[in-house]
Amino acid sequence: MKTLKKHGELLILFFFAFAFFFVFKYGPLYGVIIAFKDFRVVDGVWGSPWVGFEHFQEIFRNHDFYRLLKNTLLLNLYQMLFAFPAPIVLALLLNEVKSRGFQRFVQTTMYLPHFVSWVIMSGLVIYFLSPTSGIMGEISSWFGKEPVFYMGKKEYFRAIVVGSSILKDLGWGSIIYFAALTGINPELQESAIIDGANRWQRIIRINIPSILPTVSIMFILSLGGFLSANFEQIINLLNPVNYETGDVIDTYVYRVGLQQFQYSYTAAIGLFKSLVGLLLILGANLTVRKVSHGESGLW
Repeated sequence: MKTLKKHGELLILFFFAFAFFFVFKYGPLYGVIIAFKDFRVVDGVWGSPWVGFEHFQEIFRNHDFYRLLKNTLLLNLYQMLFAFPAPIVLALLLNEVKSRGFQRFVQTTMYLPHFVSWVIMSGLVIYFLSPTSGIMGEISSWFGKEPVFYMGKKEYFRAIVVGSSILKDLGWGSIIYFAALTGINPELQESAIIDGANRWQRIIRINIPSILPTVSIMFILSLGGFLSANFEQIINLLNPVNYETGDVIDTYVYRVGLQQFQYSYTAAIGLFKSLVGLLLILGANLTVRKVSHGESGLW
């Protein structure tokens, strides 16, 4: 009772977080059972006939699945290579800015796109890349070149997705890294300056090693969704011309599961994605702990 009275406010905050995850994350887990059943709405979850691993076998028999898997893996690989390091670089750059006013201005400006929905953001991207009325079309005309219809060429789709992701979430993603940088002991910087280290050397020798545990944790967590794509972004940028490179597992699940009512089949795909994500997290956490000799990792 003494503990409850002492930490009552924290327990109240914890209760709301616990209720959210219980209701929206853990509560619906019983529905995963339909991946092993031939689910029919009229029979319900428990009344539908059991089919075992039939839907999982169908996944790997479907030739379209390998194209979807390739597109999803490539998109997430490009996100890891370009979008994941971008907030780290921004945080390192902002940390070197001496003018607090300019620093706050840049932070506020970079944060704003995060609060814009993907419906609006995708519309802006499409308008920006339009060959007739977009800025890219105007720039091409200035140089006497024929405007390119970027949204109509499948080879540009992945670059557009990664670029728009960076533009939208660059500032917001840098918050946690900037917070980690502000937690570095100033005495380390002062000692390095006295020893003659320049700004670049301080970034390499002090700043980056100090935030590596944070980077490791964020990297491990991001691997959990390696077979997932930002559905809102993809569905708003996708069109029949770029289906070959832009159609991913999430958009396929939307079409087949919700529009064609194949709930059991798409539930099996979702469970497959979750299992792969779990294995990636476990493997990445084990690797990080071995490399850092147990100093970093989720547990």
